[in-house]
Amino acid sequence: MNVRNPFIPIKKADAVIIDGRVEQEITKKLNKMDIQTIRTVKCEEVDEAIAYHPDIAIHPIDANTLVIAPNVFEYYKYIFKNRPIKLIKGDKYLKGNYPNDIAYNVARVSRYAIHNTKYTSPKLKYYLEKQGIRLIHVNQGYTKCSTAIVGSNSIITSDPSIYKACKKYNIDLLYIKSGYIKLPGYDYGFIGGATGVISEKEFLFTGRYDNHPNKKDIDKFLAKNNKKAVILSDKEIIDIGSIIPLKYN
Repeated sequence: MNVRNPFIPIKKADAVIIDGRVEQEITKKLNKMDIQTIRTVKCEEVDEAIAYHPDIAIHPIDANTLVIAPNVFEYYKYIFKNRPIKLIKGDKYLKGNYPNDIAYNVARVSRYAIHNTKYTSPKLKYYLEKQGIRLIHVNQGYTKCSTAIVGSNSIITSDPSIYKACKKYNIDLLYIKSGYIKLPGYDYGFIGGATGVISEKEFLFTGRYDNHPNKKDIDKFLAKNNKKAVILSDKEIIDIGSIIPLKYN
């Protein structure tokens, strides 16, 4: 079975799910690129800093099928009622702090889903395995936050457990220093939460990453994977819980 990574649309995405708090500079840039922006709703039960993060409450099984935490399911049921997106209500309610807020924060690369599998939503596991996706256990729980999915078999991460695990599976990896990404409420954010892909060629950054010590390495890695960096804001790069692409047909 040839499984397409939902974080990398084959054709240009029709829309993206994005943190409901992002500034208009980012949404305006996306709209100019003919990308519709769907703002998240707050998940009241988790920490304020990540309460609007898409990758906390949503996991795309494929380009138009989403597993959504029951906490916020009714909001997305309303938002997507006239759009060709299939919604699956998750089985695990999110609450409090780690590890009770990570059930849907799963990274994807190649034929693998990477997560702390002790806490993955059982329903999400079922749908992943149904597609022939193999789960790789790591100690990190926020694996999607920590993983920038660049290509079908390539990722960028600053997490040592993700890097170590993925090396065993011949995944193309770039390991970078942690930090240098803004996340209000925390010391720093993560590369996966500050990026997204909207086509086979366009790799989005939420802001400028000139101050990152691995900037040249990142640029080379993107070029190797035939990706063009698209900067959505002139401000400092910020972790907004990933940019999740959607394709309506």
